[in-house]
Amino acid sequence: MTQLAISNAFVRLGEKQVLNNVSAAFETGQVTAVVGPNGAGKSTLLTCLTGLRKPDQGQATLNGENLFKMSARQRARSIGYLPQIPEVAWAIDVRTLVGLGRTPYIGARGLSTADDTAVGAAMARANVTAFAGRSVTTLSGGERARALLARALAGEPQWLLADEPLAGLDPGHQLDAGDLFRRMAREQDCGVIVTLHDLHMALRIADRVVVLAEGRIFADDTPVKALSPDILARAYGIQSRLQEGEGGPMIEIVGRRA
Repeated sequence: MTQLAISNAFVRLGEKQVLNNVSAAFETGQVTAVVGPNGAGKSTLLTCLTGLRKPDQGQATLNGENLFKMSARQRARSIGYLPQIPEVAWAIDVRTLVGLGRTPYIGARGLSTADDTAVGAAMARANVTAFAGRSVTTLSGGERARALLARALAGEPQWLLADEPLAGLDPGHQLDAGDLFRRMAREQDCGVIVTLHDLHMALRIADRVVVLAEGRIFADDTPVKALSPDILARAYGIQSRLQEGEGGPMIEIVGRRA
């Protein structure tokens, strides 16, 4: 079991304090959902945990080692990152795009047999094998999201950090992605941290939920406890009820808090 952690982190963007003394430790073998209102600091938290953004104060560590003292290649071999609005700069085919996920491992001779195997497995897991030869520019938004997920998976990371990975996916593919994240955590002892707006999906797929609002952690607990009506009222300003549904607990949004 390995640990990815952030401690006493402060990040200020312009006039806004985006993270305000945030501390959290994450372990492999779990799916953690980070939820919160718009502008809560969720994306900033992920970029700090990937080592892409250094906090103004505080630190981020992987197994106790300062992320910002590790080389970019070292970080990329351990942490796969799927940004919220990923860009594809060239009209390349899907298999080539997914192959870019092997960049931290590629030597002078290009992709090895092991790299090719990892790319094929990642495409199968993200269900994009059928359009391996298509140009990325011809894909729908949901297809492109799955292809980019495959690129992150191709690196066989011990940690997968994904910013709104279910956005743009239809309900069936959302369920598939959620099941994939859970299998990664349980079968491969991977640590999965995803930001979500869909509270129902957080209840469904997460082992742990972190509620972030106003740059602070309002809750860090099991999904049912972290998404309680009291916490959602304080974090989102809404009235809600937890109910039992056929697929498990569900959140009914009643309206704005009076």
